[in-house]
Amino acid sequence: MLFRSLAPGAHGANRTGRVFTGDSSGDWLFRALHEAGFANQPHSTRRGDGLTLHDAWVSASVRCAPPDNKPARVEILACRPYLERELALLPRLRCIVALGRLAFDNYLDILRARGAIASRAPFAFAHLAEFHPAPATPVLLASYHPSQQNTSTRRLTRDMLAAVFARAAAIIGE
Repeated sequence: MLFRSLAPGAHGANRTGRVFTGDSSGDWLFRALHEAGFANQPHSTRRGDGLTLHDAWVSASVRCAPPDNKPARVEILACRPYLERELALLPRLRCIVALGRLAFDNYLDILRARGAIASRAPFAFAHLAEFHPAPATPVLLASYHPSQQNTSTRRLTRDMLAAVFARAAAIIGE
């Protein structure tokens, strides 16, 4: 299982050195990962805090906190080799959960560049949308990002995030 996001948070991962660690998005993510059986504890405050992930890898599309959480296309492209390498290192990957539209589009752009899909057009981002992009590619699940903006406005609720992770667990269990 690969969980993809936008970028490290300025006051979370940029400060702690681990994606989603030490910020409100991480509070939501790690609680949901724990409840779905992907993490041994429901929180991550710093590296070395005992967090262990099971059948899961958490990553970001962009490797540094972009201004206003809006990375430029050049930043996305500059960071793409890291995602390509992660995908190569996860050969048994069965599911990718894209946390937010940017992560979703970034993965589809990689598939398009590889020739696995002709266009992103058939893939409409929506919370809990599920796609089988091409033979021999992981299932792609879309989720709203657990950002403070999305969670405080209830665009994303705990139940909604739990439903995504439950579906992801079912996919890798199939």
